[in-house]
Amino acid sequence: MGPRQFDLDRCVHCGLCLNACPTYRELGLEMDSPRGRIYQMVQVAEGAPITPSYIRHIDLCLACRGCESACPSGVPYGRMVEDARAEIEAHAQPGWLAKLWRRFVFGHLLESRTTMTAVGTLLYLYEASGVKTLVRAMGFLKLLGRLGELEQIAPSADPPFFFSQIGRTFPAEGRRQYRVAFLAGCIANVSFARLNEATVRVLQKNGCEVAIPGGQGCCGALHVHSGLREDARRLARRNIDAVLSGDAFDAIVSNAAGCGSTLKEYGELLEDDPEYAAKARKFSSLMRDVTEFLAAIELNPDMVPVNATVTYQDSCHLAHGQRIRTAPRKLLAAVPGLTFRAMPSSDVCCGSAGIYNVVQNAMAMQILAHKMESVNSTGAGIIATANPGCLLQLQAGVRLHGSGQRVMHVVEILDEAYRSRKGRGVSAP
Repeated sequence: MGPRQFDLDRCVHCGLCLNACPTYRELGLEMDSPRGRIYQMVQVAEGAPITPSYIRHIDLCLACRGCESACPSGVPYGRMVEDARAEIEAHAQPGWLAKLWRRFVFGHLLESRTTMTAVGTLLYLYEASGVKTLVRAMGFLKLLGRLGELEQIAPSADPPFFFSQIGRTFPAEGRRQYRVAFLAGCIANVSFARLNEATVRVLQKNGCEVAIPGGQGCCGALHVHSGLREDARRLARRNIDAVLSGDAFDAIVSNAAGCGSTLKEYGELLEDDPEYAAKARKFSSLMRDVTEFLAAIELNPDMVPVNATVTYQDSCHLAHGQRIRTAPRKLLAAVPGLTFRAMPSSDVCCGSAGIYNVVQNAMAMQILAHKMESVNSTGAGIIATANPGCLLQLQAGVRLHGSGQRVMHVVEILDEAYRSRKGRGVSAP
């Protein structure tokens, strides 16, 4: 089933979405704009065949949802492109290699802690042994073609991985004011273990008892974006059971904007499931991005100055998917010593977009180059964002086009301010 007819009918073809679309900004092609893609979806809905050209235009979309913020008619473009990809997936006949790769990544890697740990260990050895530095210094990446291009955005890994913390509960510092469930993600447990630890510490500093439910796993965001909706529904049920089967929580927290956007849409994803529809709506009603949660409570002001200049890159799925723009900036403003400089076009995608920078690397790097022009114009020494995928993409941007800026999650900046109060000897959770 493709995009719903009532969604398709909501587009009035005004074109206000065009400048908000990264691919249209880069290519200037109508068929690679939201309006053009909707036109193609309408043709398919009316019986036109799913052609390679149609698939190419839909695949080139970042699903950043910038067009949703620009649209005066409330067209739910993110849902529509996901439905279009699900329809393509149902009709597609990929080659055996592509099929094997997708089965490994979506059906095994993202769901298996053992496999993720093994891959993370290899990534760690690649970096810790010095091979990564040597490969880059010697220019070998240019000889590897596409593989060398992908190496630029490969995540690092820093043991101990966060998997060992899943199933634990961490007490609040001082009087407990909230009890929250933290969803640690999948890849983040390997590539962003320190970010997850920082998130727990910052929540503890702000009166939260933090439970990390043991049965949790991948949220299914990458599956939804790739058209694998049934797999995403299965993962959603698993997370719902993991969180709602025990004691009550004041909030369910994620530090990944891309994941959080999908987690907040579990109610829609499972709306036709008689057993899980009500539970999914309850789950989604409790979901909060960590910046959203912290900005809504009385933030613990016991911080030391972080004497630096920072700019902020909006994560697409936080700004456009969850409509959260003020919260991260409010938190940054609360850090003493921090000087904020606004970034031009901060809500235009950096090119990360889930696995987009892997499957559409050339376009992602083109978008990133223009993003770094905006970043560099601020003169900031820290680039803050609120999504792990954006962190990876912007780190690659600093290596390729930057001036040595630090790339940090908003929560990591808060953690630095809190931890400096007692020194760096504070143990990780």
